[in-house]
Amino acid sequence: MYDFTEPLSIETLAIRAGQRRTAESEHSDPIFATSSFVFDNAADAAAKFSGATEGNVYSRFTNPTVRGFEDRLAAMEGGRFAIATASGMSAILCLALSVLKAGDRVAVSENVFGSTVSLFTKTLSRFGVTTDFVALTDLSAWQRAMSPRTRLLFVETPSNPTCEIADLASLSKIAKEAGVLFVVDNVYCTPVLQKPLEYGADVVVHSATKYLDGQGRCVGGALVVNDRALYDELFNTLRTSGPSMSPFNAWVFQKGLETLALRMKGHCEYAAELADWLQGHPAVRRVFYPGLSSHPGHLLALKQQRGFGGIVAFEIHGSRSDAWQIIDHTRLLSITANLGDSKSTITHPASTTHARITEKQRQVAGITDSLIRIGVGLEHPDDIKLDLRRGLDSVATSESRLAD
Repeated sequence: MYDFTEPLSIETLAIRAGQRRTAESEHSDPIFATSSFVFDNAADAAAKFSGATEGNVYSRFTNPTVRGFEDRLAAMEGGRFAIATASGMSAILCLALSVLKAGDRVAVSENVFGSTVSLFTKTLSRFGVTTDFVALTDLSAWQRAMSPRTRLLFVETPSNPTCEIADLASLSKIAKEAGVLFVVDNVYCTPVLQKPLEYGADVVVHSATKYLDGQGRCVGGALVVNDRALYDELFNTLRTSGPSMSPFNAWVFQKGLETLALRMKGHCEYAAELADWLQGHPAVRRVFYPGLSSHPGHLLALKQQRGFGGIVAFEIHGSRSDAWQIIDHTRLLSITANLGDSKSTITHPASTTHARITEKQRQVAGITDSLIRIGVGLEHPDDIKLDLRRGLDSVATSESRLAD
């Protein structure tokens, strides 16, 4: 592996970090498509199985391609260690299995991804873990949520899909004073735009499926940490329970990381242009994008992020059927719940990504029937606006007729 003696920019780390050239002297990162590895002798096998000697044992928990992705992502986040998993949700589950037990509590921001809500409330609750949901921006509420049994303070920032911004430094202080782990889901920003470890986070969560891949090809997740003891716990859980990332997927994510900085620049630029345009359309009631000066978290995002991201959500003047009408009028945008793709995506969160949580939980998270989320891709923004205009204009015309 390259031995960097001087600090490198994130753009360079995204291309060079984590690569270990083999005896074949390959230029691109190789794929080690193997389930197992051969040992020099019985003693070598015993030493590697026990952990006395480092080396590859079995691809469920040691694979050079997966390790290359882990090392590269850790370097980009400014962390020491990373664990790659089969999906973003399995990354969160791996963390929970590593640090939680029956009787523990977790404090989670109210507006996290719908599947994250379900994991904490429907799955982990069966094993005696209690979840306290807290308003993301209410620091006093976070302080009140800390109890002697609280083990995790878990946030997603910007939030999905209304783009609320968490005060990372303040939440880190609350977590440290309470002696709990501070966990940040960094899927929206990626390390290009935000490095939670710099603000005191103990664990950074990624769904590699999104921007790290960038082209919607594979599913994967990751955890990045600095503490060796915590890493060992996570690694042992991965080794035993097996939510492993495949070597092929790890290779795809490695390639995705190489262009991440360039792609995030484009996503941010186009999302900002789209958000500004949406503000002026008569069918739109409100736009959620932290790059807008009107956004409540704008100044905080300026402080702790290097860009505002590629997600734009907006509420329309109308009902669920009107929101669906706008979505159904698109021809260019992909109607899918995924995001972080070079192809722009559009979805109705209340009936897709957050459909499995309760109506009350959706209301608390600000997810109304009139809310639409766009994952702004890398098509020309004029074409994205043109594709949206058909549905928006039809709803605006309908609303105008009703007003008359």
